[in-house]
Amino acid sequence: MKIQTLIADDEPLARSRVRRLLEEETDIEIVAECADGEEALRDIERLRPELVLLDVQMPGLDGFQVLEEMELSTAPVIVFVTAFSEFALRAFDAHALDYLLKPFDAERFSDAVERARSAVRLRRKGETDQRLEALLEDISGQPRYLERIVVRTGGRILFLRVAEIDWIGAEGNYAALHMGTRSHLLRETMAALEKKLDPRHFIRIHRSTIVNIERIREFAPMFKGEYEILLEDGTRLTSSRAYRAQIHRLMEGSPGTTSD
Repeated sequence: MKIQTLIADDEPLARSRVRRLLEEETDIEIVAECADGEEALRDIERLRPELVLLDVQMPGLDGFQVLEEMELSTAPVIVFVTAFSEFALRAFDAHALDYLLKPFDAERFSDAVERARSAVRLRRKGETDQRLEALLEDISGQPRYLERIVVRTGGRILFLRVAEIDWIGAEGNYAALHMGTRSHLLRETMAALEKKLDPRHFIRIHRSTIVNIERIREFAPMFKGEYEILLEDGTRLTSSRAYRAQIHRLMEGSPGTTSD
């Protein structure tokens, strides 16, 4: 069975060269070529390739952001194609993840493909690892807060700007992202989502509610440390006592985070 392969690079000449080199490999089938991160993420989700040659620096979503939006437990084998910094290359080496440093020659490319074959064989046997997740933690060096959220619905992939979310409410195993008159369901726990949102812009007010600070119009004290929170669009939410410290810090102009 041929290895279904996707090429993602914003440079047409770079894509063309990778394609020519891959066409010399009899067990490789190119299923898509993508010019930016958003297109790559859509095609990875739609086509489920086993191997992706992923440029690190692309417009829209860069290579690392594409990884962040993937289900890493079921992600394809990744060979990074990059002109990135020495720090990033050391990180790739530390996690035994393969990369092609631009400009690369045909021999180096062939070596990378051979290692990718071995990795694909292991995936086909059901073996997985956490190297991609560990790489993201090392590369960031600091929290990487979400700027966009990817939602899969009705066979489509939507890219939602985090800044446009009014508030988020828990609905079973999902988080409902409320944006004006629309809402979108994301399969994510509130605790996990809270950690991914910038605390300078989002505040947890209840076990089941996170609010965009920019959308808050006013607070009204209720009973025993609870508050009614009125949003700009007229939505009324209620905070819980467990998160009153959050409310007080916001009132003092210093929002923070609380986890449960």
